[in-house]
Amino acid sequence: MVKRYELGLSIDQVQLKNVNPPAPVQPSFNEVNQAQQEREELINVANGEYNRVVPKARGEADQKIQAAEGYALKRVNEAQGDVARFEAVQREYLKAPDVTKQRIYIETMLDVVPNLGKKIIIDEEASQILPLLQLSPETAKGNP
Repeated sequence: MVKRYELGLSIDQVQLKNVNPPAPVQPSFNEVNQAQQEREELINVANGEYNRVVPKARGEADQKIQAAEGYALKRVNEAQGDVARFEAVQREYLKAPDVTKQRIYIETMLDVVPNLGKKIIIDEEASQILPLLQLSPETAKGNP
């Protein structure tokens, strides 16, 4: 302002000494100061909580993303392996379909029959019961 009005003065320093509000407004002034200090404290607490929680959540999110990407890669690799096995079986099937069918049937029966337990096998017309020797694992090993 001094330069604007060209008063010819220059102010080097302003120093306030013993600045206290008048006694009637002192309680209100103290309340305002206390509210500002509480506000600053709450802001600091919130920033601390933010700095504690957000990086942890980001780390957990990154970990879950990496686990999902690993699972996806595993599934793709398994699918590619299944395709390669199927194509290998198909190539062999095209060379000798009857032999391949019989081999697949026998391999399947080797997996299925041990889980059947006691079963009765009948022929297509259901006219005769075919005898099936039921062997328990102990009997098959030679134990009575």
